[in-house]
Amino acid sequence: MERLKSNLRYLRRNTSLAIGLGILVFLVLFTIIGYMVIDPKIDPYPLAGPASSPPTLNYCPRSDPECENTEPKAYIFGTDAQGRDLYGVAVAGTWMTIQIGLMAGLIGLGVGIFLGFTSAFYGGWYDLIVRWAVDVMLTVPGLLLLVVIASSLGEQKITVTGMGLIIASISWRGPARVIRSQVLSMREQSYVMMARLNGMSGMGIIFREMMPNLLPYLGASLVGAVTAAIFASMGLAALGLGPLREPTLGVTIYWVINQSAFLRGLWWWGAVPIGIVALIFVMLFLISIGLDEVANPRVRRAE
Repeated sequence: MERLKSNLRYLRRNTSLAIGLGILVFLVLFTIIGYMVIDPKIDPYPLAGPASSPPTLNYCPRSDPECENTEPKAYIFGTDAQGRDLYGVAVAGTWMTIQIGLMAGLIGLGVGIFLGFTSAFYGGWYDLIVRWAVDVMLTVPGLLLLVVIASSLGEQKITVTGMGLIIASISWRGPARVIRSQVLSMREQSYVMMARLNGMSGMGIIFREMMPNLLPYLGASLVGAVTAAIFASMGLAALGLGPLREPTLGVTIYWVINQSAFLRGLWWWGAVPIGIVALIFVMLFLISIGLDEVANPRVRRAE
């Protein structure tokens, strides 16, 4: 109970982290409540209403004689040019987009952590090979690599999971280099030397002694990796290289561009995915700032 009170007091001081976590809770509740309304197994991309219908809250049941020729369902986000209910698209697309970001971020950061820690700690030829591979891969533009990989697979083979794995294939480069530089300074610390003298194995020193000291930094790195992964998924989808059969936010934006929604006056079609994407990026930015304060005591606010 005291620990919970202490965490709440800290969140009151760290307003960026508190607001970012608040937005995260809102998005989680939005998707959970949304999946109670729509059935993702039946309508993951619902074709449920009249085409190009603007947002409306009016609900008119069929039992009412005055509603004989009126659509009974209320479309709070409107529908697109194909009649897709944009509320269902927003619910499913928010989760799918975050899923891609989390998958790519976790895998990329996990590979980067392993390569960064082991290469810096053990050194030798292994460190030389890892450093050379990271330096070479960082010289190639990431989006170019993603375009080549995605286009070679083809539209039919790209799913939400496949998109996450494609982005993860290049997400490890930055974390590997930065973590390696951190570990190079940490391995000369006295507590690492004492662990070596006590006969602790290399992996034991990495997981028990070194990694706990980098946990706040790794948390901030994860947020950055997820942000970069979502950016990459948006870029690929906007080029038509995403999972076009799935209602991710990036794919929805692709159809907005492809169908010239704004020129046709369908502003709500573009406003829904763009607004949610902006909210996600604001959330990740605020959480990143908050975690940076946790990881860096010099900028931490006092009681």
